[in-house]
Amino acid sequence: MSGREIKGGARDYGTQSDKQLRRSLGKLELLYLSLGGIIGSGWLFASLDTGSYAGGSAILSWIIAGILIMFVGLAYAELGAAIPKSGAISRYPHYTHGGVVGYLITWAYFLSAASVPAIEAAAAIEYIGSYYPQLITTGVFDGQTITILTPLGIVLAGLLLVLFFFLNYAGVNILGKVTHGAGWWKLLIPTVTVLLILAFDFHPGNLTAGGGFFPSPSYVVGGSSGIYGFNAVLYAIPTTGVIFSYLGFRQAVEYGGEGKRPGRDIPFAVIGSLLIAILLYTLLQVAFIGGVDWSSLYLNESGKLVPVAVGNWSALTSAVTSNGVQIASGPYLVLLRTAPAVGLAISIFAFWGIILTIDAVISPSGTGWIYTGTSGRTFYAFASNGYLPELFLRVGKTRVPVFSLIAALIVGFIFLLPFPSWYALVSFISSATVLTYIMGGISLTVLRKHAPGLNRPFKVPAASIIAPIATLAAGLIVYWSGFATLFYVFTGIELGLPLFFGYYAYKVLKVDKGIAALVGVADIVVTLLSALGLFNATSGLTTANNIAFLMYILLFAALLIGNMAIAGLTVTDKTVLREVNAGWWLVGFLIGIYVLSYFGGFGLNPVIPFPEDTIVAAVVILAFYFVAIKSGFKTEAIEEILAETQETP
Repeated sequence: MSGREIKGGARDYGTQSDKQLRRSLGKLELLYLSLGGIIGSGWLFASLDTGSYAGGSAILSWIIAGILIMFVGLAYAELGAAIPKSGAISRYPHYTHGGVVGYLITWAYFLSAASVPAIEAAAAIEYIGSYYPQLITTGVFDGQTITILTPLGIVLAGLLLVLFFFLNYAGVNILGKVTHGAGWWKLLIPTVTVLLILAFDFHPGNLTAGGGFFPSPSYVVGGSSGIYGFNAVLYAIPTTGVIFSYLGFRQAVEYGGEGKRPGRDIPFAVIGSLLIAILLYTLLQVAFIGGVDWSSLYLNESGKLVPVAVGNWSALTSAVTSNGVQIASGPYLVLLRTAPAVGLAISIFAFWGIILTIDAVISPSGTGWIYTGTSGRTFYAFASNGYLPELFLRVGKTRVPVFSLIAALIVGFIFLLPFPSWYALVSFISSATVLTYIMGGISLTVLRKHAPGLNRPFKVPAASIIAPIATLAAGLIVYWSGFATLFYVFTGIELGLPLFFGYYAYKVLKVDKGIAALVGVADIVVTLLSALGLFNATSGLTTANNIAFLMYILLFAALLIGNMAIAGLTVTDKTVLREVNAGWWLVGFLIGIYVLSYFGGFGLNPVIPFPEDTIVAAVVILAFYFVAIKSGFKTEAIEEILAETQETP
């Protein structure tokens, strides 16, 4: 690819096309790419969803999640500074463990990155729907009544996706400047919103409404399922938009190959954006909790408006105002509209409501156009790793990977159609993304071990401690997602196996063409049968379900193990065989955390209660961390990178 013959072993096939990309992003532009990725639809919606699960204690979800993701960010700050590449997060696992681990991680990352533009476009239209109700309606997802887009709303969201595409196609230089400018707006609006609510509409009693800082089970969404108290604080981190909101820090790493001085600027952008985000999102949650005016909220029961009880946080996802506007369609906007303001505050709130409506398009759109570029760079990384044809490496006249951007647009349309709601997409995307982040600390340690001579402009202090904590943080967030969410994430990973055998295993690992085709077809059939026919992830806790889960997990394990075994038995090159063997730890991790998620406190059959289950999960994650370190090796790609930088190992 890119003029090279594809040979066995993990190589970087994007070296030549990397040189064609425009390196024009400065320090502040990288910072605002990360900050722009962070401050999007999350600030508009996540406070409501998090509050519905945890009440006043939702504040802790943001603080804990911010600290956890900071460890992950530190690992990627060193990696990004040392090896600045476009689509970098999908390329590092390939560099340290080869194509099997690299492919599975890249595919999971693709599922998340490619769908974010659709989330942000849907978020913008949902907020506008508070003014134009013909754009939104209600539906049920995972047992909750949520806001979804009407066909007209979907069309408008699709038009936003097209606009995101053309802004990226204009080139990274223009994208960086527009993002920098929009970044000031995106930072200012939520900050002023916090100040207004704290000054004019803050009710301190809300912090303990519903039975205390940790509300009683009857007043939170997951209470009937045992998700309350501190359990709800943790469960909210991956499922209600908390982690989703922080994940934008990666943008500086993803665009690093187009930075002017990436060695210095990427760490600044990653760490700086996360520090700003932790402070801002924590204050936003405080403001939202204190800004709820219970007397102005109602539930529509059989056509009658029934007042929401004080502290009934679970009702927020379906509550309406006296004129029928759902608070979920625009949480902060509705807070301002229903605030019992007097005098000057009435005019201020009315004016700021207009500003929020404008921002409801600008903030998600800013994140959407950033992630459109990220999605395109994920396709680019796919091809750089050898998982897709060289077509996706081609750089257009504006010096961006044009065919990768086109593919990103098409995938965005696909994700918009079946899940036309912010609330329906966010938990799946958060979990899929964080699953890939387990590689941050692992790749950091493997490169420290096998490429000590690599130029590292930024070195994480106490890396031997930070790296396992980063892996532990990512792994626990994945585990806290719960089995019902991981069911979709892991099934999505399985659906990527046919492409692995249909292209990479055949082209690069040199698996026999007939065998590769046969295995690919079998993967599709087994995945669909097991996921759709044998197990319903949201069904009740019955003996029949436990048997169904046993059958499902056996098929899931057989599929992954069978694929690995076939790859290992059919390759002859020792270098390629090492690449396959380096993937066994990830197969074990996926199976282990999946089983634990079913029987743990966040699963459908909680045999191991919280917090004991989290301790067990932590032990499992750390055990696989050390196995992963042992499995890593100096791939041909790392040899090439060392040679390019004229460093000696």
